Amino acid sequence: MGEYTTRTEKERAILIGVANNEYEPGQIEKFLEELAFLIDTAGAVPVRYFIQKLDIPNARTYIGKGKLEEIRAYIHTHGIDIAIFDDELSPSQLRNIERELNIRVLDRTNLILDIFAGRAKTAYARTQVELAQYEYLLPRLAGMWTHLERQRGGIGLRGPGETEIETDRRIIRNKIAHLKEQLKKIDRQMTSQRKNRGKLVRVSLVGYTNVGKSTLMNLLSKSEVFAENKLFATLDTTVRKVVIGNLPFLLSDTVGFIRKLPHHLVESFKSTLDEVREADILLHVVDISHPGFEEQINIVNQTLHDIEASNKSTIIVFNKIDIYRFIQKDNDDLSPKTKANLSLAELKNSWMAKNNSPCIFISATKKENIEEFKSLLYSQVKEIHITRYPYDNFLF
Repeated sequence: MGEYTTRTEKERAILIGVANNEYEPGQIEKFLEELAFLIDTAGAVPVRYFIQKLDIPNARTYIGKGKLEEIRAYIHTHGIDIAIFDDELSPSQLRNIERELNIRVLDRTNLILDIFAGRAKTAYARTQVELAQYEYLLPRLAGMWTHLERQRGGIGLRGPGETEIETDRRIIRNKIAHLKEQLKKIDRQMTSQRKNRGKLVRVSLVGYTNVGKSTLMNLLSKSEVFAENKLFATLDTTVRKVVIGNLPFLLSDTVGFIRKLPHHLVESFKSTLDEVREADILLHVVDISHPGFEEQINIVNQTLHDIEASNKSTIIVFNKIDIYRFIQKDNDDLSPKTKANLSLAELKNSWMAKNNSPCIFISATKKENIEEFKSLLYSQVKEIHITRYPYDNFLF
């Protein structure tokens, strides 16, 4: 079990994960570290995590009775406000766990939706997030009403309660239908905008959240796209015209991917992800300093497959080599060579580079190897441009 440094002015949260035989040793801890980062991004304080080993999660409360009692005792003695699970819980599981712990219970999906709601700035992003929230909320209304019954007492409320739930369901279904119509209109507008961008080659930045896509966007386009060390800093698609040498192209930055990205969000962000689907080249940005970067690569590749964008010409951009070097600087030169202590030069000649060709190693913040990166990108864009627009060859 892990402990986190706390600050009392924010809501205090505990993290709960379930490990089965499919997890490698230490893997669930890494997952909960990411969940802690999500909680911090949402504005709460991760205090402690609990892990239970179960082959199959409990159908009623997801975790076992003994672990629930342990968590309930900790909540009582440490003033915890929220319990957050690293998986999506069913409506009945949420109700049962909340009844047992007597505090607010969230699952991973609800937490990510909350972060998206706080990060959505434009009307388009807010509409997408609102649709995902309502679709998540609809099957969980009964749990909200059982919470009210506990406050007021259940006698005489069963009939009106059921009536209110049905009324709310109708309201939410109407809102969902309305939001879908709004998004259809926006989809048509965005499709028209993409068609009106002319014959420029399209390049799209993709990658796990918080790998440095927006920083790289700013570097290439000399723009000021919002970037910070938080998950999901970018929700809205940003498109900029970039010129390398004498060759112009369009560069887009989209929402970052993450493990267990809620399907409601994938559906509602369809138009945003169309920038990826319609791109000619993908720049798959990877945080090489992250200990789980290989898994993050696999998650992004699977997400690209799920949205039917896995057949694109792709350049792997291994970013944050400055942090990678800092992490490796204390390694013992006599220790066996593994991926954890290879030098950058050795990494360039490793299976990681050879299995992800073409690839490049850069630091977007330190502007290291950027010219080499621009040269690689230029050659890829030029190849597509010449093939597609042979009459423009005089540019080269």
